[in-house]
Amino acid sequence: MNGVVKDRAAVSAAITSPWSNGQTEGQITKLKLAKRQMYGRGKIDLLKARVIGAG
Repeated sequence: MNGVVKDRAAVSAAITSPWSNGQTEGQITKLKLAKRQMYGRGKIDLLKARVIGAG
């Protein structure tokens, strides 16, 4: 709770702002999941094919 009090301006902006980085965070999560699933199996070309194909 103390962290929320310290960052009151940031919390207020997050609640009242119409902007969100949720879409970006979702794409990053999807990419990290694909990388974890492919660990040790291929190089960047396979990762590109998998991420673009998963979209």
